[in-house]
Amino acid sequence: MPASPSTARAINDRLALRLLQQEGPLTAGQLKQLTGLSRPTVADLVDRLTSAGLITVVGESGAQRRGPNARLYGIVADRAHLAALDVRTEGVLVLVSDLLGRVLTEASAPIGGDTGTGPAVEQAVAAVENAAKEAGADRLHTVGIGAPGLIDPATGDLRDSAGLPAWHRSLAATLVDRLPGARVTVENETNLAALAEQREGAARDRDTFVLLWLGHGVGAAVVLDGTLRRGASGGTGEIGFLPVPGTNTLPSAGDCAGGFHSLTGAAAIISLAGEHGLPAPAAVDGPGAAEVVRGAVADVLAGGAVTDVPVGGAVTAEADAAPDRFLRALADRVAVGAASVVAVLDPGCVVLGGEVGQAGGAVLAKLVEERLRRMSPLVTEVRASSLGGTAVLRGALLTARDRAQDELFAPPERSGG
Repeated sequence: MPASPSTARAINDRLALRLLQQEGPLTAGQLKQLTGLSRPTVADLVDRLTSAGLITVVGESGAQRRGPNARLYGIVADRAHLAALDVRTEGVLVLVSDLLGRVLTEASAPIGGDTGTGPAVEQAVAAVENAAKEAGADRLHTVGIGAPGLIDPATGDLRDSAGLPAWHRSLAATLVDRLPGARVTVENETNLAALAEQREGAARDRDTFVLLWLGHGVGAAVVLDGTLRRGASGGTGEIGFLPVPGTNTLPSAGDCAGGFHSLTGAAAIISLAGEHGLPAPAAVDGPGAAEVVRGAVADVLAGGAVTDVPVGGAVTAEADAAPDRFLRALADRVAVGAASVVAVLDPGCVVLGGEVGQAGGAVLAKLVEERLRRMSPLVTEVRASSLGGTAVLRGALLTARDRAQDELFAPPERSGG
C-alpha cells in the first residue's frame, strides 16, 4: 500500500537526517541528489527539520552560487548530550559527547575494592555529573553503560554475578534517579566491544564474526548476519565457563575456574609468562597482562624470531627465545577456545579483542590463525583488535547515540514531540 503523506514525510526526514549524520553538512542540492527527492520535497523537509530544531545552517558551499541551495545544513549537535560509561571492577571510565558523537570530555573514577556499595555508587555518579558539567551539558539525554556480567534480556538489568562488585547492579537505577529524563541503557561490555569493532574497528567489513575478549577476564560476542546475538538468558559468549583441556578441574555455575578463563584470563597469562622467564608486571589485571604480551611481541619483532613454527614442528635456537615460546604457548591456549566457537558457529572471522588482543597484534593473531587451520576444517581469519581496551567505551557511546537519534529523529507521533 502507498504510504500516507505523513508517513512519507517521516521517511524522508529520517533519510535526510541519516545522510547528514553520515556525510556531514550538505546543501539542499546535495540532499536532492543523494535522496532522489524532488526540489520542492527537499525544501519542505529542510523547513520542517529546521523548525523542529534538528538541523541548522552551518555555513555555505563556496563553490556554488549564493542562494538557498548554497547553504550548508548540519545536525544541531548540542540538541542532546550523551554519556558513555565503561564500568570495571576497580572503577568507571566516563565520556560525554554531543548528538553527533563528538567527545567533549572524558573522566575516570577509581573505586577501591573495600568501598561500600553506597559510597561506590556515589563516586561513579559524581564522575558522570562532573563530566557533564565540564562538557557544558545542562542535562544528559541518553546514557550507555558497558559492564561485565549477564544482562537480563527481559528487563535489561544487570544480573547478580559472582565475583563482581555489588555497586555495579545499583548504578543504573541511581543514574535514572539522579539524571531526570535521561534514558539509561546497560549492555554487556564484550557485546559493546563487538559493536565498536564492527562499526569502527577491525570487523568493519564483516557481517558475521566473533569477538574474543582477552583482558582481566575472557569473554566472547557473537555477530551473525550483522546482528548481535545475546541468547535466551543473555549469556551468549560466556566462554570463560567453557570446559577445556589443560585445566585441573571443571567450572561450576558460580565459578569459571577450570574453564577457558583459567587458560587465558589475565592471571593465567601472567603466570604463563613467568614460566617462560618473562618479568612480571606491577598489577595482575588486563593492562598488566597486556604489558607482558606487548613486551614479548616487541622482543620477537626486534629479534626477528620465527613466530610461525607449526605446533610440534622443529624449532630453531632463534625461535626458541623466551618471548617467542611464550607467545606460541599463549596462542595454543587461545586457539583451544576459539576452535570450539568456530566448530559451532563457523563465523569466518575471529577478532582478538581487549587489552591483550590489541597488545598481541598481528603476531598473536597470526599464531592463533595457524593453529586454528590445523585444528579445524573451517577456514577462519583471525584479526587483532584495532580498538583494544577503548572498545567498550566506544560501543557504549555508539549505543547511546543510536538510541538518542532514534528518538529525536522519530516522527512526532512516536517521539511525542
